Amino acid sequence: MAHSIRKIGVIGAGQMGNGIAQVCALAGFSVALNDISPARIKEGLATINGNMARQVSKHTIEEKDRQTALARITPAESLDKLGDCDLVIETATEKEEVKRKIFTDLCPALKPDAILATNTSSISITRLGSVTDRPERFIGIHFMNPVPRMELVELIRGIATGDQTFEACKQFVGKLGKTIAVAEDFPAFIVNRILLPMINEAIYTLYEGVGNVEAIDTAMRLGAHHPMGPLELADFIGLDTCLSVMQVLHEGLADSKYRPCPLLVKYVEAGWLGRKTQRGFYDYRGEKPVPTR
Repeated sequence: MAHSIRKIGVIGAGQMGNGIAQVCALAGFSVALNDISPARIKEGLATINGNMARQVSKHTIEEKDRQTALARITPAESLDKLGDCDLVIETATEKEEVKRKIFTDLCPALKPDAILATNTSSISITRLGSVTDRPERFIGIHFMNPVPRMELVELIRGIATGDQTFEACKQFVGKLGKTIAVAEDFPAFIVNRILLPMINEAIYTLYEGVGNVEAIDTAMRLGAHHPMGPLELADFIGLDTCLSVMQVLHEGLADSKYRPCPLLVKYVEAGWLGRKTQRGFYDYRGEKPVPTR
């Protein structure tokens, strides 16, 4: 069991999914990449190709590694094409009903001993596992963004996750050259439970007029040596994702300290979600990002 992970299915060819597919292929695994449309899979493959070409130009990988890795990734245009995978990782949007539907549709296609994993950054592994036909073979494998660059993976067991599943996934993550932090199945796990309230607090600091966008980001970059200010980081993560993690924390732990800042809610309602929509706490439509408040 522990040595049998050879082929990986990745559901979702967006930012997280294509990053996971890339690191798996470079580590020697076969990868089947799935998304809701062939166009999205094609886009994901183009991103992977571009990212690996950059790695070649920076001499972190050889050109032959890029070609071999690309050849290991095949498009899977429907969930039933993931039937021969040993491990399937879901990286869909951070909405529980979307993930549940994927698992319900996917399970009949999987072979009996396949492991199912979710890349959720905040949702209960136990709850997601309960909608599958294999809760003992279900686990949280939470990669950090951007996947190729970030060294950490959080491994989260649900209440039903079996030891064999946990060991097999530990070995798998080790082969990717990543470091594991084992987290208990509580809302937002370790990284986001600490990081997102900090970002939310930065947004409150802006909302209450303690400092403007530039002052807050400069203060944390230079005063706390953070590589990126919290508002810049929020734009990078996506303000909709920040809000959904805060909502999971607020609902799951019922503590008022996790209340999402009303200004964050307003930005999300406006569709200003950060870099991906060209506007968030910064406006990205010009030569360089300009603070929006």
